[in-house]
Amino acid sequence: MLSARADTILKSIVEQYIARAVPVSSQGIFGSCKLGVSSATIRNEMALLEEEGYITRSHSSAGSIPSDRGYRYYVESLDVIELPLPEQHLVGHLFYQVEKELEEWLSLAAALVAQLAHNMAVVTTPKSVDCQFKHLELVTLGGSLALGIVILCGGRVRQQLMTFDRAMSQPELTAMANKLNNAYSNLTSSQIAAKALELSPIEKRLTDFVVNIMQTEDRQEYEEPYLDGLRFVVNQPEFADTSRMAALMELVEHRKLVKTIISERMVRHGVQVTIGKENKAEVIRDYSVVIGWYGLPGEAAGTIGVIGPTRMPYARTISAVGFLSSVLSRLVAELYGKDTPSG
Repeated sequence: MLSARADTILKSIVEQYIARAVPVSSQGIFGSCKLGVSSATIRNEMALLEEEGYITRSHSSAGSIPSDRGYRYYVESLDVIELPLPEQHLVGHLFYQVEKELEEWLSLAAALVAQLAHNMAVVTTPKSVDCQFKHLELVTLGGSLALGIVILCGGRVRQQLMTFDRAMSQPELTAMANKLNNAYSNLTSSQIAAKALELSPIEKRLTDFVVNIMQTEDRQEYEEPYLDGLRFVVNQPEFADTSRMAALMELVEHRKLVKTIISERMVRHGVQVTIGKENKAEVIRDYSVVIGWYGLPGEAAGTIGVIGPTRMPYARTISAVGFLSSVLSRLVAELYGKDTPSG
């Protein structure tokens, strides 16, 4: 635990460094904190903060830069923070204007979070451990050829050409699709495969078609995420040396960013902050990651996050990620026809 004065000084250092990216001097603390003590006393407090690993300085008379431990202390001391109401209303208005399609929502969410946090936003498509069947459509393409369209809970759509042993009319295809839709609604692939149902050979083949698509979906990892705001990271003074950006660019280009920043051990609720060397992957230890989960617990969940330098506006970023997580959760609940999740 830090003393009240050390706490005030450390928070001032963090906030000034976040705002200006310039090491903070004792005079800068003296002018901003109004602690009623001399600059010498402030310098002594800063020396103790350095000894305890909360700040770093290149030499004794240099300005101070927060360390990962200093940022962690600052983040843990933040009160409950929310996005300002005018911005909440603006976000709600923008979502109201876009089409009611999952892809549109996720793309907009990435753009908004990037703009609000002034760092790179990453949004993944909601995914369940075991996807659930919602609807099958069969569209004749003439003769024995048809298009099979499988719609999964959460709005994901998968389609595939199918060839039958004989010509199939549209009414025949529609009747079979309706039968399977009534029988398999909201079931997982394993539940569909285990369901005892009297089926014709063609209906059995259609069931296998649905199960195979769902099993493939269950095996897949995160789809290509929605990214926005890389320009904000590139323009940060920490990355004027382009070699520091190379690792992040490589992760983006090789589609490994999501696997790198999201750990399977993460708790799937709330907003979580990983700072600098707290990241397990060495390639992003110059960065901080703020991750929020959205969706329906136990049914479908996605992530919305921000990655940027450790000199990140944490309060602003956490509030933006938290609010957009709640917005996306409500929208996913609508897709599933469920009540809005609490929290």
